[in-house]
Formats: sequence, structure tokens, C-alpha cells
Amino acid sequence: MIFLCLLASLLQYVEPANILYVIPFTSISHYIMLRPVGLELARRGHNVTVITANKEENPPHNYREVMVDDKKIWDILGTERPNIFTMVDISAEDFHHHVLWRGGLAFTEMALNSSAVQDFLKEDNKFDLVVVEQFFEEAFYALAHKYNAPLALITTFGNCMRHNIITGNPLQLSTVIAEFLDVREPETFWGRFRNFYFVTYEYVMWKFWYLKKQEALITKYLPDIADTVPSLIELQKNVSVFLINGHSSYDTPVALLPNIIEVGGLHLSESTKSLPKDIKYFLDNSTDGVVYVNFGSNVRSAELPLEKKNAFLNVFRRLKQNVLWKWEDEKLDNKPDNVLIKHWLPQKEILAHPNIKMFISHGGLIGTQEAIFNGVPILGVPIYCDQYNNLLLAKVEGYGCIMSYHDIDEDNLYNKINEILKNDTYAKSAKEMSRRFKDRPLPPLDTAIFWLEYVIRNNGAEHLKNPARNMSWVTYSMWDVYTFVFLIIISTIILGVTVVKEIKSLLGSGVIKVKMH
Repeated sequence: MIFLCLLASLLQYVEPANILYVIPFTSISHYIMLRPVGLELARRGHNVTVITANKEENPPHNYREVMVDDKKIWDILGTERPNIFTMVDISAEDFHHHVLWRGGLAFTEMALNSSAVQDFLKEDNKFDLVVVEQFFEEAFYALAHKYNAPLALITTFGNCMRHNIITGNPLQLSTVIAEFLDVREPETFWGRFRNFYFVTYEYVMWKFWYLKKQEALITKYLPDIADTVPSLIELQKNVSVFLINGHSSYDTPVALLPNIIEVGGLHLSESTKSLPKDIKYFLDNSTDGVVYVNFGSNVRSAELPLEKKNAFLNVFRRLKQNVLWKWEDEKLDNKPDNVLIKHWLPQKEILAHPNIKMFISHGGLIGTQEAIFNGVPILGVPIYCDQYNNLLLAKVEGYGCIMSYHDIDEDNLYNKINEILKNDTYAKSAKEMSRRFKDRPLPPLDTAIFWLEYVIRNNGAEHLKNPARNMSWVTYSMWDVYTFVFLIIISTIILGVTVVKEIKSLLGSGVIKVKMH
């Protein structure tokens, strides 16, 4: 009887839901951050269906995978993969045009057209919540309409300007930089103007061109709802909750609506995995510490031009520290004895090792968060997208340095590395940032799960949505009221000036006599 009473009380709090989790993008770095959400929802008893390109080895029994074709963006675009280092000078506009816009459309179509996805869409399923990654795959938002379920979004990046505009969240363009824009001096007039221009460009292109292309994919691949589905603008306006990969402990503080939730670092926890034996031996026996070098999953160290590769090798040869380097080729000619190379490295576990003294990185957000979590100083070489902005935050907070790709030579690189290794303020700042990053009411993964379950419990959480989303920009910004007040003031001034002029004119003509005593 006691057991049954306890079970009954628990059932009041644990109500398994059917959840569709759409994370089809094939990038491993995206998946590293997104995977814990689906797995944790399943561990908590929910029935989770995941549309994904990355298969789990031992998923829970209530975790179903619908596999999209595992093709990289360059394959879909029909072009050879470029040397990513050559993209260092590409503008944010060109990056959108050549990669994000074209790639997003091609990738969305590939995912929707995958045989497993098409078979799944023909099934008679019911879902209580649809969660979709926000990364230029907006056609998938229509699944919330198909299953008559609330829509939640999750992003591997920070706050999104397009979403802010649609939902009426304050833009704060003077302090918050667009997520795919690099601005060297964001607080200057030209830095703020650049941010304003790019946000305007991106929003106009997205709303009036890109979303129309995405809606055409809905018509093509979801014909059963094509005649009834609202526009993608309307679907995004009514998003129940938006989980963003940021946090005020290290990000620029920003005003957020109650349904925009910071969950930065949700893939991070104290490491429980063991390192491969050879790497563990290398790290454990590096008595002077280790410099860890990894430019992420897309930027490959092995593609460095010869003169820059030699600069790294010559500098590493001069260090008393050992170097662990993600190097994608089978061998590295002229490799110093203190350097260990590997095709792929378990980064979270490596950064948690006490002998790691610094992290040489491209500044990707996932890797930056992993360094912050473990209190490791960063030397960043930004290449594109949000990388410079991530590293600029590290520089301002004192736990990192920025080095331009074009400035890489032996002297500059040696000086930058030694600046971090020999100046303990970087390590102290990194440890303080780590402490601050972890100091939250709930761990970020628990925060994400709470809000997703909150949406289910509260039938879409309509009360969290900003009424401004249904107003025009003029109305929401109060420009109609300001214009009215301005016109009243101007009219009053004009009327006053006219009256004064008329009085002076009458006085001058003698029509009005002033009697002096």
C-alpha cells in the first residue's frame, strides 16, 4: 500500500510525453551540444523520436532515431570542400550567400527527402512537443503544425537577431552583436553601424527571400499540410520556448523575454570518461604541462600553408611544455619530439586534465565553452562566423588572447604563447571564469529539460509569449505615438511663433496702441 501511494504521488509529477526532436544537421560539433537534450528527455521517461544524422551507440529503449542521409554540406552543394583557412577574409554577407543560404536550402531538402524521414512522415504519430534546431532549417517548423503540438527551438549559437525581431525581444544593437558577424571594435560608431547594417541585411533576406524558399520545400515534401500550414513567420512568432547556447556569466548581458532561456554549456559536466591510454600517459607525464591545439571539426590543422605550419613546429620545438595537436594527416614531417598528434581527440576529457596549460583554438563556441568550464586559458585564431566575437569576450575578461591568422609567424606565435604560459593572470582569470560559469541555480541541462517539460505541462505556455509579436514594428516601437507627440510639439511651436510674429506685426503697424504711464 505504501509503495502504491508513493507511485501514485510520483505519477503526479512524472507524465511521460511523446516528443519529436529534430536535429538533422550533420556537423559533429552541433551534435555534441544538442545530443544530451534528447537523451536526457528519454532517461526521464519521455518517448523521444529524433530526426538526426548521428547515430547513438546504446540509446535508451524509448529513444527512436530517424536517420537522415549523412552528407556534408559541401557534398550537398556539389562542390569540393575548400581549405577552411582560405575563408578567413570572407565577409559575413558572402558567407551567408555562398554557405548558409545555399547550404541551408540544399541541406533542408536533403533531410526532408531522406527515405527514412519520408517513411516516418507517412506514419500516424502524435506528439506533445516538437523541438527543432534553429539553423537555417525552418521548413521543419511545420512539423509542429502537422502534429498540432507546441514548437520549441534550440540553437548551438547565442541569441538570434532574426528571432528577436520576430518575437519583439529588444535588439540592443549597441551591445549585442549578430551571431554570424565579426566586428573588431563593436563599441565604436562604425562597429555599431556595421552591426545595424548586417542585422537589417540578414533579416530582409531571410524574411522576404529565404523563408519563401523554405516554404516551397514544405509544399514539396509535406503536401498533406501544405494548404493549411501557417507561414514560417507565424510559426516562429508562436514558438513556446527558445533555448540559446549562451549565458550571462561569460556573454554580454542582454535583456531576454521569459521564454528565451540561456542554457550555454548544457553538454558539459564533470568528466566521467577515461582517456585513451596513450593520451593519458602523455598528459600524466608532462611535468611542465601541455599546450593543447585543436581547430575544431571543420578547420583542419593539416591544411595550414607550409610557412604557417613550420611556424607552429618551430615554436613548439622551443617550448619546454609538451604539445598535443589534432592533426588530420597520417604523419607530420619534421615533428618535434615533444609533440603528439592524433586524428581526433576527446576534447572535453583532455581539457579537464590538470596538466593542460593553454588551449590554441579557432574560437568555436562549443570548444570555448569547454575551455571556460575547465578554467583553461585560450589563444584564439578566428577564421569565420562567430569565432572572433567568442574570442573577443575571452580577451576582455582576461582569460584569452586573439591572434590574427595573417599574423602567424614564428616570432608572433612564440610571443603570444609565452605571454599566456608565463603570465599567471590568464590562468587565474580562466579559473575565476570557470567558477562563475558553473554558479547557477540549476545546471544548464536541467534548465533546458525543465523548460521543455514546462511547455508540455502548460499546453504551449502561451502566457510566456510577448504580445508584441502580433504588433507591427511601428506600433511595438511606439513610433506612431512618438510621431504624434513630435507633431504636437512642432505644431505648438509653429503656432506660438506665428502668434508672436502677428503680435509684433500689429504693434509695428500701430493697430494696437500701448499707453505709457
